[in-house]
Amino acid sequence: MTDTDVIIVGAGAVGLAVGRALASRGQQVIVLEKNDRFGEETSARNSEVIHAGMYYPTGSLKARLCVAGKHAMYQFCAERGISARALGKLIVAPRPEDLPALKVIHDRGHANDIPDLEIIGPERIAQMEPEIVAAAAIWSPSSGIVDSHSYMLALLGVIEDHGGALARNAPFLSAVPIKGGFEVRVGGNEPMTLTTRQLVLSAGLWSTQAGRAVDGLDPALVPETKFAKGNYFTYGGKAPFKHLIYPMPSVGGLGIHVTPDMAGHARFGPDVQPVETLDYRVDETRKSIFAASIRAYWPKLDESLMQPDYTGIRPKIGNALTQFEDFRILDHTVHGLEGLVCLFGIDSPGLTSSFAIGEEVAQRLGQSAL
Repeated sequence: MTDTDVIIVGAGAVGLAVGRALASRGQQVIVLEKNDRFGEETSARNSEVIHAGMYYPTGSLKARLCVAGKHAMYQFCAERGISARALGKLIVAPRPEDLPALKVIHDRGHANDIPDLEIIGPERIAQMEPEIVAAAAIWSPSSGIVDSHSYMLALLGVIEDHGGALARNAPFLSAVPIKGGFEVRVGGNEPMTLTTRQLVLSAGLWSTQAGRAVDGLDPALVPETKFAKGNYFTYGGKAPFKHLIYPMPSVGGLGIHVTPDMAGHARFGPDVQPVETLDYRVDETRKSIFAASIRAYWPKLDESLMQPDYTGIRPKIGNALTQFEDFRILDHTVHGLEGLVCLFGIDSPGLTSSFAIGEEVAQRLGQSAL
């Protein structure tokens, strides 16, 4: 007998979604979180955008889980009265020479099972967003925004309703395979050792350290995690936008975009700034870079009304700063340790994909679909 069925390391949106999936299937779940609240790092510092799924290579985990996660998130939030609004998104191509790349994104979206995408011209763009200047755009009606804190709170509620628990200020120290499961050492003010049948690493920025702390997990399977800072600026004046406005994707990210937040204000960001440490101060020297990028599609931007807002830091693995890297979800078929699932490189679209990642992990741990 073990102390619990499943221990999950990390109480961000993904860790909590994994907990929801397993608790809903009757598993006793404990979620370990080193901070004093859930979702304090990457999950609390992002755009809160629900992505449609057109950016990612067809057949990749990011494509499949983003599309499935989008539908599941809207449904889950609707059932619980959580604000999740499909504002719709315009991906704008400022210049005629951008049109071939725009069509690639459009066609990939259709291949990824997003049938409602369409390419529209300047006249339709002007009707939808009069201040946007572009040669063409992709209209994505299923893109939106979500109240991420309420979403995570609801996931935790499902875990607790099924007898599970969130252990705060409880850092994961190490795990050792034992007969029938794992022995897990937990730090904090009250260090303890727990046994569990199954173990899920969903440690976000700390995934590398968590993976290396599992005895018997081949270090070659544990990728280095690099930090990519995203700065955000808010707009002091009234922004005229009703929809999400995205430029063409940039290296390592989706470009500096405009997000109307839940209060109706406009926020610009994020950019992609490689950093070595978790420094959450906004780099105000990047304001002019933001302004130049935004003016490519919104010439009337008043740079003087841009104010530093906040930053987020995303976990990047492999060459993700310069090219596409997929989510890595490693189970026993890869590493040979029965009952262990490791999540690495869960950056964007991690929030959108979270519900579907939870279902994916549950099935890889031998739990049938609900």
